[in-house]
Amino acid sequence: MLKSVEITRRQSEIRQALAELVGKDKPTEDETRQMGALDLEYRNGETRYRAALIAEDTERRDAGAELETRSGKEWADLMAGFELRQVALNLDEGRQLDGKTAEIVQELRSAGGFRGIPVPWQALEQRAGETVASGTPDPVQHRPIIDRLFPDSVAARMGAQMISIPQGSVAWPVTTSTVSAGWATSETGNVAGPTTYATTDRAMSPDHNLGVQMRITRKALQQSGAALEQAIRRDMSGAMGAAMDKAVFLGTGADGQPLGVITGAATYGITSTGVDDAASWAAFRAAVVRFMAGNAAGGPAAIKAMIRPELWSFLDDTLITGTAVSEWDRMVKNIPAGNIAMTTNGLAAPAGSPLACTSLLTTAAGGVAPIFVGAWGAVDVIRDPYSDAQSGGLRITALATMDVTVARPAQLEILTGLELA
Repeated sequence: MLKSVEITRRQSEIRQALAELVGKDKPTEDETRQMGALDLEYRNGETRYRAALIAEDTERRDAGAELETRSGKEWADLMAGFELRQVALNLDEGRQLDGKTAEIVQELRSAGGFRGIPVPWQALEQRAGETVASGTPDPVQHRPIIDRLFPDSVAARMGAQMISIPQGSVAWPVTTSTVSAGWATSETGNVAGPTTYATTDRAMSPDHNLGVQMRITRKALQQSGAALEQAIRRDMSGAMGAAMDKAVFLGTGADGQPLGVITGAATYGITSTGVDDAASWAAFRAAVVRFMAGNAAGGPAAIKAMIRPELWSFLDDTLITGTAVSEWDRMVKNIPAGNIAMTTNGLAAPAGSPLACTSLLTTAAGGVAPIFVGAWGAVDVIRDPYSDAQSGGLRITALATMDVTVARPAQLEILTGLELA
């Protein structure tokens, strides 16, 4: 019980006792002394009550702050203890899941159907220093739930947001109309007429399944937990991360692939500008100006650029006449180097004569990500008990359902024909 509540109850008892004593016309000496003692105790109680309220207010604030973040911290701690080696051993030798791993798997099963063992997306993020010699998880790095792709993903560096979808199709209504204001032309004139407020749905559907097969040898299964844990994380996250990155940007929209933002620029309504000249900072500057003119970005520092390594080499080798300053120096002076992602996976190789490549620029306007990557449920891990039975190995297939969409095409721009000669 709180101290302030105890004091309040005692104060109530004192007031009741004093009311009985004051009602007597001729109190005795003992009753008079008792009234003095009760009065003194009541005044001291008021001081103690105020002090108790001050102390408890601080405790309430601390407790409230803890309650606001407790659920997120508890989920992060729970997810950090998920062990992929338990999944592998369960599929290989039927070992029962236990601890945090069993709790997470049970929670995922209750949310959707899986043929194998569901593995949360967060478990694919590689962790540093997780397992010690005794095999007891000792996480030193906590990552937030979903809302991000793999740490080294190019899609994540370009501002793509990963969204967890339990089931069914999901659509986001995005404003596509322009509401304008106008002045009244005269004292009795009307202001600008009504402007239609229209939205367009950006939908994602569970039509695209990504899979990866992993072979785990008997030797790997017999090794310590740390080796197997990190090996599975590296193989699964590396393979799926590369496939996801390529699909986000270069997905064909056919043969089971989602439609990537570069391949489907016309479908998404993304502006594609043909430079068709030697690559330079001027070409990127013109794109930045278009972003700013469309109120999609406040300056070059808000822009993220994805380029090929060959483009970096060309820009760095192209010096401004009469100076030691390269086109690359001019670019990173305006667009921070941390906002530039180099990839050979998300952009097609240079082609044509002279060689030319493509670049993608994005910005997050109003906190809205330029690209949405939807992931349905969790990664479904299924065992193949026959393929590697003779060698005693384990072959597992990881299946994930994903899709890609663009919220506002004004937040993206593609530059084509950036010549490297």
